[in-house]
Amino acid sequence: MVNRADIGVIGGSGLYSLLEDAHEVDVTTPYGPPSDTISVGRIGGRSVAFIPRHGRGHTYPPHRIPYRANMWALRSLGVRQVLAPSAVGSLRPEIGPGALVIPDQLVDRTQSREQTYYDVGGAVHVSFADPYCPTGRAAATATAREAGWDTVDGGTLVVIEGPRFSTRAESRWYAGAGWSIIGMTGHPEAVLARELALCYTTLSLVTDHDAGVEAGEGVTHEEVLAFFAANVERMRTLVSQVVEALPEDRTCPCGNALDGIKLPIELP
Repeated sequence: MVNRADIGVIGGSGLYSLLEDAHEVDVTTPYGPPSDTISVGRIGGRSVAFIPRHGRGHTYPPHRIPYRANMWALRSLGVRQVLAPSAVGSLRPEIGPGALVIPDQLVDRTQSREQTYYDVGGAVHVSFADPYCPTGRAAATATAREAGWDTVDGGTLVVIEGPRFSTRAESRWYAGAGWSIIGMTGHPEAVLARELALCYTTLSLVTDHDAGVEAGEGVTHEEVLAFFAANVERMRTLVSQVVEALPEDRTCPCGNALDGIKLPIELP
């Protein structure tokens, strides 16, 4: 068995059956264990590592996920391109449940998450103006549209601390800022990927309108899980198709994110 992969997928338990000929790999990191054992297998001709973001059985709430360990573990297995499907709420009336958003911007509204590898040994400042891989975004958008998804190319994902959902006032505030979708797990995954010179692409499935967008009781945890579960087979197919659409050779800026920077730690 080869414990190496080119592409990483971070997602929920419903995506386990993505991989062919999968086997489990235990990975240790300087930041503790990842969310769970990583599965390594194939999708078509591509080698892929899959990690359940919240762990089996949804063990970790969004503010307690070991993000640094997860991203470090993927890179240590050879991963250089990461796909991150997730469930989000919509902040725009015109973006309804079932839409797929491929965001190009991110706003961090988290509070307590460790979001850098470079907190000791000297200052490291990594460019983050464009948080997502342009090549990954293009491949995901084209693949989703070809597959018949209602796809939104671009938009801003605001990441909140959780585990609670937003108040109506918060939701209206975010919408008033012009942001598109809201979730709890897209940060610090994206910035940690950049600090490891990885390509990172988010596939955001809209499960609901957020509390301030329309009248009603507001979103519930059960509704989000039920909607995602009803669409998990379709999402699983899409992730597989995007994996095969990603280029084998990286020509995007992501791989050069650390060029010219003296790092205080050695990367795997």
